[in-house]
Formats: sequence, structure tokens, C-alpha cells
Amino acid sequence: MNDEAGAASRFDLAEFAPYRIAVLGREISERLGAAYAGEGVTIPEWRVLAVVAEAPSVAARDVVAKTPMDKMAVSRSVASLETKGLIARAPASDRRVSALKLTRKGRSVFDRIAAIALAYEEALLAALNDQQRRAFFDGLQRLESALRSSPGDSGAHEGE
Repeated sequence: MNDEAGAASRFDLAEFAPYRIAVLGREISERLGAAYAGEGVTIPEWRVLAVVAEAPSVAARDVVAKTPMDKMAVSRSVASLETKGLIARAPASDRRVSALKLTRKGRSVFDRIAAIALAYEEALLAALNDQQRRAFFDGLQRLESALRSSPGDSGAHEGE
């Protein structure tokens, strides 16, 4: 039996860590999105709001860099949030870039969803004791560091 056939016979998608992480992340995101659905904000829009809320003003390219969203998804979410009156564009020092800022209404919506998100996180993490929480966050940090330190694109894609 060659190595390829041997690997195929040992591979179990249900036990494959990248797949399990992707499935868990998607389920958590969808359940959290359902918890704040009454605010009229989609999951991608919430991600944009959360990044924009972190600073007085943010460029769309910064949203792309801080979220698992591509430029088109960010652009659509920004346009929708503008239409809803939750964010506004302002000129930036670099005239080629617009600075995104929360409006007063956007700050109010963000604050309500952030409270829902924090309560959701606390309820989710209640399944772990303090030692397990520390180990979980340590493990996440180690995996994130390993990915950042690996040279080039590892070829990982959502859902693998």
C-alpha cells in the first residue's frame, strides 16, 4: 500500500481539526447572528460595525485586514450600513481612501449588539471551567501564532 492510499484510509473528516474548527466557527457565528437578528444587521455587517467601533475612523482596507471578509463583502456591508444610517464616510488624509465612522445611531446599535455578543460568549464559555478556558485561549493563541509565522499561504481555506 502506498503512502497516499494509507493516508486516505486514515482520514476521517469528522476528526479533522481544521474542518471541526470551521464548522464550530460557522455554527457559533450563525447562532450569535440569530441572537441579534432583531437589530436588522447581518453577520458581515456586524463584523464591519465591530471593526469600525474600535477606532475614531477606519479605512475599508483595515476592515478587510481584521476580518475574514474579502473586499467585495466589506464593500457591500459598508454600503448597506451607510444606507441604514449606521456608518458614514469621511475624507481621510489620503484622498484615495474614505474613513468610516459610526453614526450616533450606529453607536447605539453597536452597543446593543456588543452586549448581546458578550452575554453569548459568556454563556458559551460557561461549558468550560477556569483552567479549561485558559487552556482554550492559550491553544487559540498558539494556533494563530503558528499560522502567522508560517511562510506564505498555507493553502487553508474556510471549511477545510
